Amino acid sequence: MRNNGRRVVVAGWASAREMFANVTAERDALREKLFEVSRDRDGILAALRELQADVAAMRSQAEQRVAELHRERAIARARAAQRDPTLPLN
Repeated sequence: MRNNGRRVVVAGWASAREMFANVTAERDALREKLFEVSRDRDGILAALRELQADVAAMRSQAEQRVAELHRERAIARARAAQRDPTLPLN
């Protein structure tokens, strides 16, 4: 019985080593996938930040252009307005 018990322990130890090797290989593969996904995520986030910066710059330019157009419209309205000569200037 002792020999049988010893064989079971030895077989169990070999099985445990094999399972540990499999789990270690799976862990390494998952770690590599994680690094790949992290690199992809970092690239996407960098592109998103670049797009956000571009949108902010374009929005600023558009706001400046709108302000410029409002000023031009106000000037055009002022030039087009007819002044009543009987009213004082101030």
